[in-house]
Amino acid sequence: MDEIIIKEIQEKYDTPAYVFDINVLRDRIGYLKEKLTDRIELCYAIKANAFVVKEIEDIIDRFEVCSPGEYRICEEKKIDPKKILISGVYKTPKVIKEMINTTKEMNCYTIESMEQFELLKDIKSDIIIPVMIRITSGSQFGVNEEEAIQIIANRNEYKNLYIKGIQYFSGTQKNSIKRPSKEIEYLDDFIKRMKQEYDFEVDELEYGGGFPIHYFVDSNFDEEAFLNDFVDLINNMEYKGRIILELGRSIVASCGYYLTRVVDKKKNKGQNYAIVDGGMNHIVYYGQSMAMKIPICEIYPKKDNYDESWNLCGSLCTTNDILVKQFPAGDLQIGDILIFKNTGAYCMTEGISLFLSRDLPYIFKVYDNHRLELVRENVPTYRVNM
Repeated sequence: MDEIIIKEIQEKYDTPAYVFDINVLRDRIGYLKEKLTDRIELCYAIKANAFVVKEIEDIIDRFEVCSPGEYRICEEKKIDPKKILISGVYKTPKVIKEMINTTKEMNCYTIESMEQFELLKDIKSDIIIPVMIRITSGSQFGVNEEEAIQIIANRNEYKNLYIKGIQYFSGTQKNSIKRPSKEIEYLDDFIKRMKQEYDFEVDELEYGGGFPIHYFVDSNFDEEAFLNDFVDLINNMEYKGRIILELGRSIVASCGYYLTRVVDKKKNKGQNYAIVDGGMNHIVYYGQSMAMKIPICEIYPKKDNYDESWNLCGSLCTTNDILVKQFPAGDLQIGDILIFKNTGAYCMTEGISLFLSRDLPYIFKVYDNHRLELVRENVPTYRVNM
């Protein structure tokens, strides 16, 4: 991470803090678009990081929104409604009706259940409502294939709905191409059957890829080979309509840094412990198990050697608040800053932020020429807990 930025945060503000590098984010999207070719468009799931939506609106084809709060963020940021897909297992009826009756440019909505289908079907509106049928992969999300077919077979009865296509998502961190291969094959076959049996043309297929981000130093994932294989899967489909790849973590993780400062250190029963001003309430790594895996992390100032290992512990009063065990940090000192990388996705929202009434961290964005922008001050949470 840029030393100029670290010094500015250190001198003007404090830690803990999240920093999102917008140039890294835009470069990441550019790389994905180049590798995925013009055949595949990109949808960004804003639950991964809602702070950066405006900075990427011009280079993202669609935004997936899964709650009224996320929709309000898009409204405040003036995101084009035509780019918004309203998804999620629970769509608040009052909010959905308000969206449909007040939005001049129509959003698109997923059908996640027959209850949601009835809700959308029965809304009185002068505008035809675009919908995507989400087919379940075997979780709480989506409708069964039989229910999807029922909706498609009777589509001419729904005068206020336009069924644009199919959505499918089955999870995150798919390290092997085998699972996407089976899913794409299934979807291709389903689309073909709908054309043959019901004369239904799927205008769009949105696929939640769940592409992986590797957070730990021992990972050996070959992303370029994975992306090449995925493009081959798409090119070999019989379906030649619009393909939209929905990603969150894979798009935004690499732009994020979490900064936390060493505030105390000790040796207990032969083990080195460093206490930091952040903790597990601020940082969550997918796949981290009992703090045994070592995430990609730098120390500022840099050390001459990293021979000595430390257990990095947060400021919460629980023995579970261990960020990393046996982290090679050398001669770690009070005041040193630990910079955890690949924290652009979920970390700022998935942690147990209200536990012990600790403040929420600062949030910054970094732009060209080392320009640091304060997005959010550190926020006291104690009032929420009284």
